[in-house]
Amino acid sequence: MLFNSIGFLIFLPIVFCLYWFVFNKKYQNQNKLLLLASFYFYACWDWRFLFLLMFSIGLDYFSGIKIENSRNKREAKFWLTLSIVINLGFLGFFKYYNFFIESFADLLGGMGFKVNIWLLNVILPVGISFYTFHGLSYVIDVYKKRIRAERSFIDYAVFVSYFPLLVAGPIERATHLLPQIQKKRTFSYEQAADGMRQILWGFFKKMVIADNCAPLVNEIFTHYQTESPANLLIGAVLFAFQIYGDFSGYSDIALGVSRLFGIELLKNFAFPYFSRDIAEFWRRWHISLSSWFRDYLYIPLGGSKGGLGMKIRNTFIIFLVSGFWHGANWTFIIWGGLNALFFMPLLIMEKNRTNIEVAAQGKWFPSFKEILQILITFCATCIAWIFFRSESVLQAFEYIKRIFSLELFSFPAQMPVKVFALTACMLIIEWINREQFHGLQIRRFNPWVRRILYGIIIYIILRYANFGNNEFIYFQF
Repeated sequence: MLFNSIGFLIFLPIVFCLYWFVFNKKYQNQNKLLLLASFYFYACWDWRFLFLLMFSIGLDYFSGIKIENSRNKREAKFWLTLSIVINLGFLGFFKYYNFFIESFADLLGGMGFKVNIWLLNVILPVGISFYTFHGLSYVIDVYKKRIRAERSFIDYAVFVSYFPLLVAGPIERATHLLPQIQKKRTFSYEQAADGMRQILWGFFKKMVIADNCAPLVNEIFTHYQTESPANLLIGAVLFAFQIYGDFSGYSDIALGVSRLFGIELLKNFAFPYFSRDIAEFWRRWHISLSSWFRDYLYIPLGGSKGGLGMKIRNTFIIFLVSGFWHGANWTFIIWGGLNALFFMPLLIMEKNRTNIEVAAQGKWFPSFKEILQILITFCATCIAWIFFRSESVLQAFEYIKRIFSLELFSFPAQMPVKVFALTACMLIIEWINREQFHGLQIRRFNPWVRRILYGIIIYIILRYANFGNNEFIYFQF
């Protein structure tokens, strides 16, 4: 079930009304409703994979209890290892089996050996990367004694399968979400109203920005060998806005929907294209994944405690693993490696924590220096995005090579004025509200100005949105 579908627009009000008007006496009943709604929501994709989700929930639920009840650390470590191996085993089989087999065959072929490989037509279960990481963080937190093992199967199952975040995040932590699930929720008009504004902004970014960029990007990347360098540059820039509008739009809808039920999810985006360096960008892009790798991979590896060599090693590891998490293709790994290379000068000069606050905080306009830093960071990000979008490494290198030619300065054959104008509107609104929780949390203007703006955004969605039920990019991850 897509957020941008008629089915979801029917599903959400029904669950909302049952939640607040029928099951509102006890939070335990509300949790049972959320669990049933979440299972139905997931089954709408492919009911067969609902059993895989249930198995994952049961595995980590019982593993958590076994870890907490262990008589010694060795026994606890056994149950933790078992959970991690099984979780990563399923993730590896469904997501990476063919990649490893093909890469191994290519390696042997390069050494002169001929091999027949056996590939499987494996369907990737939607959301498996996200709910697997939910479970992994939970059992690790129980093992590290950051949280007690959850005894209520219903509450734990809601934590893993909560439908707003089930298929594309954000990646939640039990320490943050479980306490909200285990207490009585009361309806807050202010929270719900702001949630609706966040949903509206999410739909704008997804259906107006991302879905209007998508056909242009697809056309340019498909025919990159015959497109002019100027058009290739436009394609790279449009993909940067497509993936931002698509993924941050999903996150805004997910957070806004959850707020309708009185539950706050982790913030996943904080206006990343206003970043002044690549370190700031990664503090603002896909925050829940970046922080997950920081807490469960980077810090256990030693983090920043060792010398410069260890810092460089650990940084490359988390960026490469992050790239591999996104998909079974060398393009994603190179994308991660490129971001690590962009990060290196900041790390070596110890300037990776320089830009903590938002750009031009408390001001209307940035300085010339900030504008230059934002543009350089955006350009570097666009280069990396070319690898993320390309079908192969060869295509990505050829695409970049064709951009940097003398013909780059010629006027593009087609200028997508409408898409650029709509994107400019998004950037202006987000710049004004860059210090807020989301793009439509407008506090600088009086209520009437805000209502007029909401009306304009609704009109733009109705006028320019792509209503083709286009899937979100991150469903493939």
